[in-house]
Amino acid sequence: MNWIELIAVVFGVLSVWYARKENIRVFPFGIINVSVYIYICIAAQLYANAGINVVYLATNIYGWYRWSHVGENSLKLQISRNTTGQNILSWVSVAVIYLSVFLLLRWVNRSDMDYRESYLPWIDSFNTSFFLIATILMAVKKLENWQFWIIGNIVSIPIYASQGLYLTGIQYTIFLVLAILGWREWKAKEKRNHDG
Repeated sequence: MNWIELIAVVFGVLSVWYARKENIRVFPFGIINVSVYIYICIAAQLYANAGINVVYLATNIYGWYRWSHVGENSLKLQISRNTTGQNILSWVSVAVIYLSVFLLLRWVNRSDMDYRESYLPWIDSFNTSFFLIATILMAVKKLENWQFWIIGNIVSIPIYASQGLYLTGIQYTIFLVLAILGWREWKAKEKRNHDG
């Protein structure tokens, strides 16, 4: 699986690199990355992460549309911040998604489907909930997406390494650095957009 994992890592790093630069190429590279990771996560028994990659696939397609679509006044989507209500909704959504996915994985683990047992369901659910909110916020260019990516990346590094997916662990380390840089760059752009 190393060469498959390497392909996913290369496209994943390119995707996050372009996200950081607010470049629409984030989406085609992201689509390739998540498509490969659906297979990898199923093989590694990380079912919540496989599921989140299906959602990533959908949000990459949606984000590609939103970022390229010209809206009112012939303006493209700009980086913006969440309102207080959107921030509350984002964090409550993380908690609800975490609990839902965790309970689903525990139910699957207790059933007779031993071959589908999820590895570390509580951690698998945790990063899944953060990444789901991050990808939705990324698709609509909300600055706060980077906060959710950063938290999810920190948790993901040891998960993938513990499954022997060392290249993926390295990828998430690179993602973490790029997410921190992306947060800083998008924050500066949002401030210029807001002030200008």
